[in-house]
Order: sequence, then structure tokens, then C-alpha cells
Amino acid sequence: MNILDTLGNLLEQTAFFSLTWGNYLMIVVACVFLYLAIAKGFEPLLLTPIAFGMLLVNIYPQIMAEPTVVDGVEQAGGVLWYFFQLDEWAILPCLIFMGVGAQTDFGPLIANPKSFLLGAAAQFGIYAAYIGAMLMGFNGMESAAIAIIGGADGPTSIFLANKLGQQQILGPIAVAAYSYMSLVPIIQPPIMKALTTEKERKIKMEQLRPVSKLERILFPVIVTIVVCMILPSTAPLVGMLMLGNLFKESGVVRQLTETASNAMMYIVVILLGTSVGATTSAEAFLNFATIKIVVLGLVAFAFGTAVGVLFGKLMSKLSGGKINPLIGSAGVSAVPMAARVSQKVGAEADPTNFLLMHAMGPNVAGVIGTAVAAGTFMAVFGVK
Repeated sequence: MNILDTLGNLLEQTAFFSLTWGNYLMIVVACVFLYLAIAKGFEPLLLTPIAFGMLLVNIYPQIMAEPTVVDGVEQAGGVLWYFFQLDEWAILPCLIFMGVGAQTDFGPLIANPKSFLLGAAAQFGIYAAYIGAMLMGFNGMESAAIAIIGGADGPTSIFLANKLGQQQILGPIAVAAYSYMSLVPIIQPPIMKALTTEKERKIKMEQLRPVSKLERILFPVIVTIVVCMILPSTAPLVGMLMLGNLFKESGVVRQLTETASNAMMYIVVILLGTSVGATTSAEAFLNFATIKIVVLGLVAFAFGTAVGVLFGKLMSKLSGGKINPLIGSAGVSAVPMAARVSQKVGAEADPTNFLLMHAMGPNVAGVIGTAVAAGTFMAVFGVK
């Protein structure tokens, strides 16, 4: 009898009796994400920890439990809850930006300042999604937090959602943003090809001029001063991005550059990815609001890509055919994936065409542009 009771207790402690159909569905979704990351190579550094966090929280929800006090004794929370606090405090998004800055070459943007225009044009998807979210019944702050998905920038999406106090929809926003970052090679090419002719895709651009070391050092300092003076609320993101880049370009802090771009970056990605994935419990994720957020994010991302390409076509006309409009699609801030997609689509039209460095200009401009868009929303709603 004791053996049967023991076996019965053990059986009741398994997850099989406590999970809902929603948990099982989210487990399947997590496995699909793992397949895309591992088998298809869709941003595995991001998608793998996100998918595994999703898997863990739907098997063992207590892994995201908040600390509680029972009979005057504080009970510890779930381990991923503590990871997630670093997201809510905006620590991890800012550290990600520092790492991105330390890895990024702003040379193509400095050599061709017109790239700023393409990066700015691609942000129109954010404002289109903002209007769409308002029309779908979300309030102003919710709409702004959702709209930033269109920039395809996960850290900025997390940063803005927390700053605007929209933690209740942070999970769907973050997962949508990172998912669309991962799916750039699938989403963008059809839009790019539909909006350009084969002749336009074959346009070869002149080699970029060399950029001096002084220009590279001054760039992060000047951008920080100008952008943060206009929109002080962008200082945590833009400041960390430019600090990381200054580490890289100054040439005098090699150890800091290596740490920011490698060890620290990978640690932060693990913490951020698993904690973001762990916000997608079935109870929080499987609802109609989540579906609307995912759809709006896709519309924003597609619209931003389309506007970037169309603006690239306009610049191509005005320049007498010297600019390949494909580089406009790289204005979304999925660095460097969006630039690689521009290169790939251009090479399909002409294998001798090399657009990667030209596309990196709008690509890194898009990172700055998305941070500025987030700062604009914060300014509109009076958030500092």
C-alpha cells in the first residue's frame, strides 16, 4: 500500500496532470522555434534561448514565479523571474546595445550619409503600426509599445514596453520582435522583388570612400550629443550603442571591446533570450490580443521594408540610377541580417554585384532610427 501511495504521489507530481492544452500547444511552438533556429539557422543565437525559455515555462510555470512571503518568511521566486527583472530594469537591452556597438562598423554610414534617409524611411512601418493598433482598440501607450516591433529590434521593443509600463503585453511584443528579426530572410525578399525591376536589382554602386580614424572616433561622440540633446530619453540605448562603438574605434581599449562584443554579449543574450521566452506561458500568450500584436508586428515590419525600398527607388531616380533600391530594405534594424538579405537578392539578379557594405549604411542607421522612434514615443507620453 505504501509503495502504491508513493508511486501515486510521484505520478501526481509530474507535469502531465497539471498542464493545459494551451501549455502543450506552446510546447509545440517552442519546438518549432528550436527547429527553425537549429535546422534552418534563423538567428540561432536569439531564437534558441527564447524557444527554450518558452519550453521551460510551459512545462514548469513556477520557473517564472514571483517571490512571496508565507507566514513572515520570504519564499524565493523562480530563477527566470530574476533574469526577467534585468529586462524590466532595462539593464539587458542597454548591455545588448553596447555589445552591438562594439561589433558594428559605422564606416559605410559615415562614407555615405544619405544612408540616414533610407534608415529613417524604413521606420515609417512603426508609425503605420501605431495607427493600426489604435484602430484595433489598443490605447496610446499599448499602441506605441506594439508599433516598435516594426523596427525589428528586440532590445528596443523590450526597453520601450517597460518604459511605457506595458509589462502585460511584453511577452508577445518581445517574441514577435525577435521572431521577425529571425525571419528576415523569409519575409523581406518577396517584398523587395515585388517592388523592384530586374534592371534596378542589377544596379552596381560605386565603391565607398575610405573613412578616416578621426571620423570613426568623432561619429559616436557627435551622434550621442546630437540625438541625446534632442531626445534625452534615448540616452540609455543610443548612449550604450555609441559607447560600445567608441570602444571599438578608439583602438585603446581592446580588452573592453573584446569583452563587450563577445563574452558579455553572449551572456546577456542567454539571460535576455531565456527570460523573454519565459514570458510566453499559455495563460499570458494564448489570447486574441496576442494574435493582434503578432499581426500588427508583421504589418509594421513589411510596411517598413516596403517604404525603405520605395524610398530607395526614389533616390535611385534622383541620383540617375547610381543607387540600388534594394539597400533601402536594410533600413530595418536587424543588423546585419537585413544587409545580408539585400546582398543576397542583388546577387541573385547579378552574381557580380556586391551590395553588402552599401546596405550596412541604412542597416546601422536603422538601429539609431528605431531608438529615436522609441524616444519620440516616450517624449509624446511624457516618460523620461
